[in-house]
Amino acid sequence: MKLRDELPVDHRLATVYRVGAALCGVILLVFASLGFADGLGWFETDGARVAGLSSNGLLSLISLCVGLLLLGGAVVGGNVASTLNMIVGAAFVLSGFVHLFLLDRPANILDFSMSNVVFSFVMGLLIVTFGMYGRVSGGLPHDNPYWRSRHPERARHEAGAMAPALGGRASTRPRRAVSARQDPRSSAGPS
Repeated sequence: MKLRDELPVDHRLATVYRVGAALCGVILLVFASLGFADGLGWFETDGARVAGLSSNGLLSLISLCVGLLLLGGAVVGGNVASTLNMIVGAAFVLSGFVHLFLLDRPANILDFSMSNVVFSFVMGLLIVTFGMYGRVSGGLPHDNPYWRSRHPERARHEAGAMAPALGGRASTRPRRAVSARQDPRSSAGPS
């Protein structure tokens, strides 16, 4: 089974995924623009600060590319934006861990400081949360499209049971099950 076959295509959560990707993409684009405006060297590691974070030209370029990627995901929307948010968010968290160990070492070519590590963790968790919203949980409501796609039989059963309340025609199967439970002749206890 392919992932795209499992995921619902059109649902109201797509707006959350789009807004999350767009918001985080704009934040990264602003950071990148400020870095380019300061004229930072590509591989400088002297601790130049941009918006409270240390940066260099390479980090600004990476921020620009990831910001544009997130904005592209926001334009496409739906499951693409959700999946992209989860992947990019996980990459930010992983980057935070990697750079935590690279602080004050020559391999720190992106000039990360502790504030960058914290920003990477916070931004990663924010992006991942937008991507997973309404998609990953043990207690999804039964009208959630992801719950319905994972439990198609129960979803069809519940839709059939809800049809009389909505003015539609109910299937006979749920009605028989209810009738058998309420029939006094079917009880095994003494009268």
